[in-house]
Amino acid sequence: MLLSSRQPHHPREPRPDMNLPVETVQKELEARMPDVKLRKVRDSLLIENSGDLSRVALFLKESPEFRLDYLSSVTGADYLSYLETVYHLYSVEKKQGPVVLRVRVPKTAVPSKVPSLVPVYRSAELQEREVYDLFGIFFEGHPDLRRLFMWEGFEGYPLRKDYEQEDTETLETADIAWLDTHRIAVPNALKEKAKELQAAGKRAIAQKPEKPRPG
Repeated sequence: MLLSSRQPHHPREPRPDMNLPVETVQKELEARMPDVKLRKVRDSLLIENSGDLSRVALFLKESPEFRLDYLSSVTGADYLSYLETVYHLYSVEKKQGPVVLRVRVPKTAVPSKVPSLVPVYRSAELQEREVYDLFGIFFEGHPDLRRLFMWEGFEGYPLRKDYEQEDTETLETADIAWLDTHRIAVPNALKEKAKELQAAGKRAIAQKPEKPRPG
């Protein structure tokens, strides 16, 4: 049996016929939407004004040239001075993509707001909830924006760089109230410690080790 010299295609890599140069997309967007400020960041497009995200996404979805009808992922990132959301768009109809869009919002904005893409792509619904839950980015216009992994009442956003890990060995008054509601016995020593923390206006934050632990 003769073996083919053709290299197998890795399922996670886009096929050669799916490539869509970001420069082509940028040129068309700038011609159709001259008021939208775009900047190329590596192989992606940064939308300078986050409020323009929905317009850009809708155009790319409905444009006969692109037909980017599938939003495969919405992810978040924390870059200390700003938060970023990243979107990967594909065209199932034309078998091309991805086109990667980015928007950034300052961390000083409370809450940090980005338009929801759920009205454009239904697949954004759970993914935006995940980003909201882990990074604290508020998606305006989302039909049901609530935490996905953490429970309601959880303080902080675990994937942000300023997140402070709680001390799992120490309870706070809110923890004890929840346990009491569910009829779970709590030792008096833990209750007293929780009262002391509340009186001092402190939280049960885990202490970071001064030196790295040996490997």
